[in-house]
Amino acid sequence: MHTPKRLGILTSGGDCPGLNAAIRAVVSHATLTYGWEVLGIPYATEGLLERKAVALNVHGLDMRGIDPMLSTGGTILGSINRGPTEAHAADIIAGYHALELDALIAIGGDGSLAILSQLARQGNWNLVGIPKTIDNDVALTECSIGFDTAVNTLVDALHKLSYTAASHDRVMVLETMGRTAGHLALRGGIAGGADVILMPEIPYSIEAVCRQISELRDRWGHKFAIVLVAEGAKTLSGESREYRDAQGEIRLRGIGEYVTDEICRCTNNGIEARVSVLGHVQRGGIPSAFDRVLASVLGKGAVDLVAQDQFAQMVVWQNGGVRSVSLGEVCARSPRLVTPEGDLVQTARALGIYVGELDVPAKVGSEDVLTH
Repeated sequence: MHTPKRLGILTSGGDCPGLNAAIRAVVSHATLTYGWEVLGIPYATEGLLERKAVALNVHGLDMRGIDPMLSTGGTILGSINRGPTEAHAADIIAGYHALELDALIAIGGDGSLAILSQLARQGNWNLVGIPKTIDNDVALTECSIGFDTAVNTLVDALHKLSYTAASHDRVMVLETMGRTAGHLALRGGIAGGADVILMPEIPYSIEAVCRQISELRDRWGHKFAIVLVAEGAKTLSGESREYRDAQGEIRLRGIGEYVTDEICRCTNNGIEARVSVLGHVQRGGIPSAFDRVLASVLGKGAVDLVAQDQFAQMVVWQNGGVRSVSLGEVCARSPRLVTPEGDLVQTARALGIYVGELDVPAKVGSEDVLTH
């Protein structure tokens, strides 16, 4: 028999589909298998700072017997991805102890987990992490909660853009999320039939992009093209496109518009191009079947780590199963970036997709490939 425990759970950082499924798995396994008390901490470190918690139980998560947690996007606990955590570190640390938690399960991305891991070391917390992010850039796990659903959302958008692009013989540029890593753009672009994929890890040239578009038109008779750009991709001079919002925060936005303008300039306005920004649509929606299963097995695995008194660990998905790794190593090796020599990049190139300067621009019959 296991000693009764009071287990805390929180979600931190940007939201994504599958968070509620992970909460559901943690609550179900902790209460039904181990008989523990589970407290949900609202708004991550803000909840710890304010000593706030809500009791969670299996039947309290359903509605007259219907369980919506598997299929509901977002997080019932709320989340934050900014705030003066460092300035209030002592009070946040004290909040864990004031709530009399025996352990804390944190569902977060690489940034959130790094902050919480540091707080855990300073405050002697028993912490276990669960990876989530639509960027899929948390180290040492093949998949993070939310990534698969975001890829599906991106593929759906690409399909819809393809029809209007084909109807008007246009180049459609779609800006997707991906601040430092291009996993979402790369996988979504392959699955969605993009002709060009631009991402932060691989420099590119507009001339090569335009040659790709021209070859589609001249050699294959395709009058339209789909260009997918991760928001963290750089300009030709190596700069990020960003702006400062009304709250003074620096936000990435505009690389899609930049690429669109450069394509038009490169082709002497011979090609009509339009840009769309998918934005936070990628974070929402009903989680895919894979994300529901992934969230469930990682949630169950996190509770088992607590039961085994294995802390400062993160549950991961590796080789088709759940493993645990050191949180410190995860933080040290994150973010996990796209490898230019990796299988997905090489697959994209084999399919004729231009993914950056390492690709050899295709030759066409005419030397004047940039003026159509």
